[in-house]
Amino acid sequence: MPLVALGLLSAGAARAQQGPVLSDSLTLDGTVRSVLEANPAITTLEEEVNAATSRVTQSRGGFLPQVTGTATYTRIDPVVQVQLSPDAPGFQLAPNNNYDAHITVQYGLLDFGKRDATYNLAESRRLAATDQINVTRRDLAYSAAQSYYNILFVRESIRVQDAQIASLQQHQREMEKRVEGGVSTRFDVTTTQVRITQAQNARIDLVNQLRNQQVQLARLLHKPEYVHVPVRGTLTYQPQAVDVNAALARGIENRPEVKLARDAEQTANLNLKLIERSNLPVLGVGAQVGGKNGYLPNLDKFRPNSVGVVQFSVPIYDGNKNKNQRVEAAANIRGAQSRIQDTQEQIRADVRQAANNLEASSARYDNSLVQIAQATDALTRAQARYRYGVGNNLDVLDAETQLLQARLARLQAIYNYTLGQYQLKRATGEVIW
Repeated sequence: MPLVALGLLSAGAARAQQGPVLSDSLTLDGTVRSVLEANPAITTLEEEVNAATSRVTQSRGGFLPQVTGTATYTRIDPVVQVQLSPDAPGFQLAPNNNYDAHITVQYGLLDFGKRDATYNLAESRRLAATDQINVTRRDLAYSAAQSYYNILFVRESIRVQDAQIASLQQHQREMEKRVEGGVSTRFDVTTTQVRITQAQNARIDLVNQLRNQQVQLARLLHKPEYVHVPVRGTLTYQPQAVDVNAALARGIENRPEVKLARDAEQTANLNLKLIERSNLPVLGVGAQVGGKNGYLPNLDKFRPNSVGVVQFSVPIYDGNKNKNQRVEAAANIRGAQSRIQDTQEQIRADVRQAANNLEASSARYDNSLVQIAQATDALTRAQARYRYGVGNNLDVLDAETQLLQARLARLQAIYNYTLGQYQLKRATGEVIW
């Protein structure tokens, strides 16, 4: 029985330094928590947030004075000598050995908002990195839920298959008694054995599916050594009323993709503001305090000195670099706005598809109940007819198969409806972790 794919994103598993919180058996909540706590992808994103936070702190440095200490030694040969008369000895205007040590303080008094724009841009990128963690957590949580219910579904399918095999084996024993009594032929026994073999082959396929689902969940848990992940629980049908309009409103408001798209637009706007201010004048002051030699009349004497400066810088021409940067930034803003619109349209489609899937699964569940009742009645009648010699063995076997298919259809409908509920939760941005 093929599993229904809902397109939930799968991801690798988690926060290796802490390790998953596993117990003897995992409920859905325990499975989701363990996957989230074991996933290195989240750790990677958290480090990106740390890096973004550091960039915010770095941008704050622009609001503080910059202090630099410098010490230099310079050897000059030859040096200029001045001789006032032919008979007088010459004297140097500068020493051969030059020493200079000073501390420089610089501070920008006015930059027309450039520092504020730099800080705001860094903060916006930090918020976007934080929101990306929520998206990754959401995807991992729903992948864990899907893997959890996949395991429950295959387990229940194996139980249904085992019940059919047991019923067929019981039917085979009855056939053998009838053959011994001379009221049936060996052909009936052989036909029943063929059906048992087919059912056993189907069970082998289901067991293989279960093992693969166990491997997938172990991967999400970052525990590849697990052969059997301790999952417990049962599939139950719990119908719910769906208000599509309310779900659409929740999706637009809560989906983390919308927040990320708006983060991108905000970042693009702030980047444009920074670019617009990068070509504005800058007014700064500076001071230097220290000591050096080279002063007349004693050139080698080390003396204190100080320098003060006020600087006003005005960009004049940059080869149209700033103009082209503005064009690029404006294009990024338009792209981010289009992304918001596309994300909202995708949310509307996701909500409606989830609602449609729930409606279809509910109808299939109701139909499967009718199908089971009909198949059970057909099997009872076929067994009675065969028992009294007015029916044949193939009628009984066909009725057995129809009942199996009806039970599997009911199980499939429950599985589809359950995953449909989580598909709707995901579409509306509901947090399940």
